[in-house]
Amino acid sequence: MYFQRNIDKFLLEWAKSKDHKPLLLRGARQVGKSSAVDHLGKKFGNCVTINFERNPEYKIAFQQNLDVGRIVSQLSALSGMPISPKKTLLFLDEIQECPEAIMSLRFFWEDLPQLHVIAAGSLLEFALQSLPTFGVGRIHSMFMHPMTFDEFLIATGNKRLLEVRLQASSKAPLPDSIHNKLVELFRTYMMVGGMPEAVKKWVESKDYLQCQAIQDDILITYEDDFAKYKSKCDPQLLQLTFRSIALQIANKFSPTKVGSGYRIEKIKSAVQLLTQAGIVIPVTHSDSNGLPLGGEANPSYQKMLLLDSGLQLRLMNMSLGNATATAAEILTSSVEDLVNKGPLTEMLAGLEILRNKTPNMRHELFYWNRQQRNSLAEVDYVDARAAKVAPIEIKAGSQGGMKSLWIMMREKNIAKAYRCSLENFGEINYTDNQSEGALRHVDIYPLYAISQMP
Repeated sequence: MYFQRNIDKFLLEWAKSKDHKPLLLRGARQVGKSSAVDHLGKKFGNCVTINFERNPEYKIAFQQNLDVGRIVSQLSALSGMPISPKKTLLFLDEIQECPEAIMSLRFFWEDLPQLHVIAAGSLLEFALQSLPTFGVGRIHSMFMHPMTFDEFLIATGNKRLLEVRLQASSKAPLPDSIHNKLVELFRTYMMVGGMPEAVKKWVESKDYLQCQAIQDDILITYEDDFAKYKSKCDPQLLQLTFRSIALQIANKFSPTKVGSGYRIEKIKSAVQLLTQAGIVIPVTHSDSNGLPLGGEANPSYQKMLLLDSGLQLRLMNMSLGNATATAAEILTSSVEDLVNKGPLTEMLAGLEILRNKTPNMRHELFYWNRQQRNSLAEVDYVDARAAKVAPIEIKAGSQGGMKSLWIMMREKNIAKAYRCSLENFGEINYTDNQSEGALRHVDIYPLYAISQMP
């Protein structure tokens, strides 16, 4: 069972391009990289997959030298399948297990440019960091994340509902019946998350307990991977940091809460490794006076997100096995009643913002707060929209003031911002009498429609 992914169209565009470079598909373990490549492979005459973790004997083809003509000939002999330019997709999976194969990618571009080559690996970022160079300018990268809510809707048979939602806007809200249905599905997405195996289990069973078992397996796999980082960081510290991040979700990350006995520098190193592995996503403070937002970023002030809300809930040890409790707590109650409601909603909104960006580059998340002493003003996310600084305020439910948003808009002279909550599409117009009657406009997008923000 393959679920349609947003990255599919980008992969297909790459495959059709006359000037396609070897492609590195990057992202955390089990976000669906291999499945997406296998799906693309059906567009070719044949797809030859070399998995260096499952079949280490293929490494020998790369260890003599990096003559790609010889390499392709030996891979064809070892696999028993023809590898022909324009006809074959060559997929080098778990490539981090063979650094020589990574080094060879640039030579595929230089010496055999008509052959389509894709490489992927779950711990690829660590391998890339240890190499002096791997072909800058000769290799193209795409970045993959867990499934978005829109992908979840399609996977669960709600494509028509998505099509109707895409026609709505701040000036044309949805009918209440459709809005309420989307809110219900968004709550389910909050629990199931976007890891493809968990979504597949939900589609098959509609059983949260079975999804929970999949999520537990993924978390165990991630923590088992920590042993592979031991040359860089203590695996126990990585586990403590990983779990501490889950408990500090969407708050300014405090290394002192990870555990006693570890130096701050070591904890920061652990956070960096988890970020490189793609399982932790930093949200960095930016003064947000203009673009690029990273130009005024302050890494000393960061919030941390886990890559998936379903895994976040499992680490918070939220029980999804009791059907009565699940119905009472998630499906029929307001989202405001969820355990750790505000931070979880803020986290999922940030993930949606990130996942709906183009996969052709690495993106960052930013937030803003007032740095003056005794100031409580904070805006959850700041993004670049229409070549301008765009504040984005997140609300767990359909209520809540926007004092911080108004303060930021006034101080930075911003005319347009966004509010995301579980209310319907809408807009707010405000005349700021504290700023010579300046007009402020806020578009309201439901949390289930973050992908529609312009």
